[in-house]
Amino acid sequence: MPLQLQTRTGWVIGILLLSLLLSACGSKPYRPTIKSAERQEVIEAARGMLGVPYRYGESSPTRGFDCSGLVQYAHNQAGIEVPRTTGEQYRAALPINRQALRPGDLVFFRTHKQRYVSHVGIYLGKGKFIHAPSSGKRVSIASLKDDYWRQRYTSGGRMF
Repeated sequence: MPLQLQTRTGWVIGILLLSLLLSACGSKPYRPTIKSAERQEVIEAARGMLGVPYRYGESSPTRGFDCSGLVQYAHNQAGIEVPRTTGEQYRAALPINRQALRPGDLVFFRTHKQRYVSHVGIYLGKGKFIHAPSSGKRVSIASLKDDYWRQRYTSGGRMF
């Protein structure tokens, strides 16, 4: 093979390798897969808060919970760090189709016209989720099939 062709081939291979390496920089960050035991811990921690009053801006069993506070608290109990607000949780979650939801995934809703996502809950399976609904209410279980939630559902998300 002539020297000129070898040099050109070497450059092409080098450029291809460099472009492959650089393209990895723009990929999504690695998210470890959560084990089913950890998913169960999240669910059990949330279930343990059933009946705790809704309190805007709170994330404590003694003071109460807002929706994202309950999500953050339940995950923290399982040793999983998640952002504090619904919007941050939505942006941090890996989007999941409704048909692919697994217990422990998050479900997001649009309950206010001016916001895209304004409410979050933890999916329990079989169309049910646990959440801190709104002022004057308590942490409870609801169904994605209920008209109110069905009409406001926006997406599912996986934090792990």
